[in-house]
Amino acid sequence: MFARLRLSSHFPPRIRQVKVTIRTFSQAKFSHPRSHGKSFAHRSELKQAKRIVVKLGSAVVTRGDECGLALGRLASIVEQVAMLQNQGREMMIVTSGAVAFGKQRLRHEILLSQSVRQALHSGQNQLKEMAIPVLEARACAAAGQSGLMALYEAMFTQYSICTAQILVTNLDFHDEQKRRNLNSTLLELLRMNIVPIINTNDAVVPPPVPNSDLQGVISIKDNDSLAARLAVEMKVDLLIALSDVQGLYDSPPGTDDAKLIDIFYPGDQQSITYGTKSRVGIGGMEAKVKAALWALQGGSSVVIANGTDPKVTGHVITDIVEGKKVGTFFSEVKPAGPTVEQQTEMARHAGRTLASLLPEQRGEIICSLAELLTEKKDEILSANKRDMEIATASGRFSQALIDRLSLSTAKLNSLAIGLRQLAVSSRDSVGRVLRRTRIANNLELEQITVPIGVLLVIFESRPDCLPQVSALAIASGNALLLKGGKEASNTNRILHQLTQEALSIHGVADSIQLVSTREEVEDLCRLDKVIDLIIPRGSSQLVRDIQRAAKGIPVLGHSEGVCHVYIDSEASIDKAIDIVRDSKCDYPAACNAMETLLIHRDLLRTPIFDQIIDMLRTEHVKIHAGPRFASYLTFGPSEVKSLRIEYGDLECCIEVVDSMQEAVDHIHKYGSSHTDVIVTENEETAEQFLQQVDSACVFFNSSSRFADGYRFGLGAEVGISTARIHARGPVGLEGLLTTKWVLRGEGHTVADFSEHGSMKYLHENIPVPQGSFS
Repeated sequence: MFARLRLSSHFPPRIRQVKVTIRTFSQAKFSHPRSHGKSFAHRSELKQAKRIVVKLGSAVVTRGDECGLALGRLASIVEQVAMLQNQGREMMIVTSGAVAFGKQRLRHEILLSQSVRQALHSGQNQLKEMAIPVLEARACAAAGQSGLMALYEAMFTQYSICTAQILVTNLDFHDEQKRRNLNSTLLELLRMNIVPIINTNDAVVPPPVPNSDLQGVISIKDNDSLAARLAVEMKVDLLIALSDVQGLYDSPPGTDDAKLIDIFYPGDQQSITYGTKSRVGIGGMEAKVKAALWALQGGSSVVIANGTDPKVTGHVITDIVEGKKVGTFFSEVKPAGPTVEQQTEMARHAGRTLASLLPEQRGEIICSLAELLTEKKDEILSANKRDMEIATASGRFSQALIDRLSLSTAKLNSLAIGLRQLAVSSRDSVGRVLRRTRIANNLELEQITVPIGVLLVIFESRPDCLPQVSALAIASGNALLLKGGKEASNTNRILHQLTQEALSIHGVADSIQLVSTREEVEDLCRLDKVIDLIIPRGSSQLVRDIQRAAKGIPVLGHSEGVCHVYIDSEASIDKAIDIVRDSKCDYPAACNAMETLLIHRDLLRTPIFDQIIDMLRTEHVKIHAGPRFASYLTFGPSEVKSLRIEYGDLECCIEVVDSMQEAVDHIHKYGSSHTDVIVTENEETAEQFLQQVDSACVFFNSSSRFADGYRFGLGAEVGISTARIHARGPVGLEGLLTTKWVLRGEGHTVADFSEHGSMKYLHENIPVPQGSFS
């Protein structure tokens, strides 16, 4: 048999004992056995993959000069394979690199030999003219195999993992007895927790014969076909093929219109235009696709990804196994609807038409949506009831989240009123002239408002967010992708259908898309080439996760709503009680609800303090004590662990301050720059507070719950921003617009205004009448 097995020499009894320990621990971490025979339908299922083949292409393993190995890259790949192996998975590597490694060794030997001979006969001045003969690939493979394997052994030994080398040829698969022997050998190695390192025996293998595939069986022409054949023979769950490109493109990478294919389905081959093969290797993308489809047909899932990009090499394999959107995933299950990339393109195309509509037409769409919310309220509430029942029965959601999920007739009526307000204000949105400047005679400049482009709004629980955000996108002429939580799927579905029904009045139904595929939020945040702004609506954890994941896409939002109400020593008792009750108890799950109550020290042990405490207890608000407040208590609530907590429920912290200035300092130290309130009858103190507090919303003698786009008269809001650029506070229509500059001339050139030119700059501001449009 041509398969040769060589166990690592670094395998003393000490390592054997360590290996058994790791194996037991790993199995406890990974327990997703599955019956083989059908590939995974979705990326998210790749987490269940137990037996995995990682194929390393020549471009991944070798250096750019094709002489020697890319050691840093290889070490990173070995680390990831070792991590997965120690989770209890069964890892195999199909590797290239023997030829490159051997070429490096043979070139070194030839140069050394030539330099000695020439130094003896011709002198040192001749050394630069030495020519290296063309090296035969089989000889390079023979010289490089041992060194390549020794390198793998040394690297895996660092993780207490043993390796074994197996060299194969086509005959080992075509001969039934040899195939059974190979299968038996590999199974025994996997059982012993050894990582097989597999390669074609390039020292003896004959050149591939074109079109030599047997009926229904792929021929071993390169390591792509070897990996595919091995995957099917060994009933592998996942084959990861690493190359020097991001994945499969619909046309050669680097061409203007080339698009990376996220998921490739059998039958899509006709839509692909292949380019040339990589700088090294004998395969090419066409060979990779053929091998991948063959493995897929045999029941193994396949992902083709980039193993050379330094930004992702350190985690590309683990990312794939975790189900992240990396490279091209081959699937036999084609979804009924469009992919999220296709949805984005549809939205962008229809969004441009939406932006070109007259303001009155966009207003008609919004009014139509408002009417549908009231006309179809029974259907909406029925769908919402199903979501509420499922969420409650699951037991996985807090009461605060279930409260956000709930819709009512009153909420729908309030939404409809807000949308009608927005329809009126939308007439002064897209195309409004902000400034006009006469640069020179017959050369005028305008700054006008325009849509941002494609918005991605990711929201948890609150289905009322969908019509609000949709109406704002319509008013501002923006395309919109919506990604709601699974807990509100039924409600979101009908609300989106009504939105598209309203949009169809003017033929722009595709401008707002609901992402219903199994798309992870982190994957959506990577679509930086098609999405212009991300707006998260949900928990502080969701916002933080999105801000962390969105590389290259701006995120508009706030991570927390730690809102304060400060009761000054000169506060009205009635106002204080009403404002604190409303700020905390009206809707405690909202981001603008009070979380910390600051009380002036002089109010302790006074009727106003006692009445506030009694009111909070009557409203069943759980009280937590800040450090100073706790120091005044003999009995009562224990000291809070943090003053930066957003409770989102009927809970709040009470802390004591000595002055208004100390309250301001506390807010700046522990607040989230969202909404903060002062209650006082001293207008001078109030004005100082309003000027000094650096938050998006600062209120005087009014509830924190007023921090809302509808209550501000914006009609609706996409959220509240605590950022200091672009939009801040409740973000309505204005926050979803950007600007562009329009210059109108008559053949003007910059040269006309040079030192020797005939024209002079005027830079005169031209008054812009209110409501002027370009």
